[in-house]
Amino acid sequence: MNFISPKLGIDLGTTYTLVFVPDMGIVLNEPSVVAASPFTGEVLAVGNAAYEMLGKTPGDLSVLKPLKNGVIADYKVTEAMLSYFIDRSLPSWSLFKPDVVVSVPVGITSMERAAVVEAAHKAGARNAYVVKEPILAAIGAGINIQDPKGRMIVDIGGGTTDAAVLSLGGIVASQSVKCAGTRIDAAIVDYLKSEFGVLIGERTSEDVKIKIGSAMAVEDPLSMEVKGQDIVTGLPKSVTLTSNDVATAIHEEVIEMIGAMKRVLQDTPPELASDIIDNGIVMSGGTSLLRNLSNLVEYEIGVPTMVADNSLFCVVNGTGVILEHLNFYKKRILSK
Repeated sequence: MNFISPKLGIDLGTTYTLVFVPDMGIVLNEPSVVAASPFTGEVLAVGNAAYEMLGKTPGDLSVLKPLKNGVIADYKVTEAMLSYFIDRSLPSWSLFKPDVVVSVPVGITSMERAAVVEAAHKAGARNAYVVKEPILAAIGAGINIQDPKGRMIVDIGGGTTDAAVLSLGGIVASQSVKCAGTRIDAAIVDYLKSEFGVLIGERTSEDVKIKIGSAMAVEDPLSMEVKGQDIVTGLPKSVTLTSNDVATAIHEEVIEMIGAMKRVLQDTPPELASDIIDNGIVMSGGTSLLRNLSNLVEYEIGVPTMVADNSLFCVVNGTGVILEHLNFYKKRILSK
């Protein structure tokens, strides 16, 4: 790390925040969660420590997710969270404020973008730049975004599905829908409540999604025991859930995500559309790892679809490439 003029790349996600430091790689990967007093606003825990409290807090403690659908929902809490992550990522003896590159959804408004930059400045950044997630994801996936050929990237995180067609270093067509990992988690909660009369929390639904979740029904589904609370008696209750149950539960959310991809292709010039048929669709982000999602996308759209290597880290790795060539990208794709 260059301690005279430190640099940080931040994948500021609805579910997780990751930080990249040049020459060191990813130095932080923690939940975008803050535990604070609802009465005084005092921040008591951030990241992993706060996530462990989710769903288990007494009345004098609130666990907050300050980002919603990829944008700031609670400014002060986001500032505190960013400050914590920036401090954690720099050496304690560092005397200089860092230059920071932060990821944002492709559909972000100018006011939302300004809020991210201001929060980063107040959290300790010297200069803050924002880059749209599909560009970062494409760079992190090893795609040459300066190529004149059309390339399609779909980044599916916790809060948003960002689909874009890139060519010559810019975004030609894009769509962003507020439907991704957290909406899928909520759909699983609703399904268990309506079909089995069992109430579960956010952490359990995420666990179900990761362990047995599937975007479509399969012949040999996985299964797991899910423990929750009977909504009638209030007593503990266990049910057995399968991958096909999850596919049914999240069907509407998956179709909405694929709909965004279709609209991007409909807005793409014919010459670039033919490139995408040749090169395929590349998916990144944590939710792209949902079982059979790439197969379903390929079936619905008719274009070869693949999940990028290290899909969880494409966006944050993309910030690392930007930081290494900051002067080059300043003139082309960075918003300050």
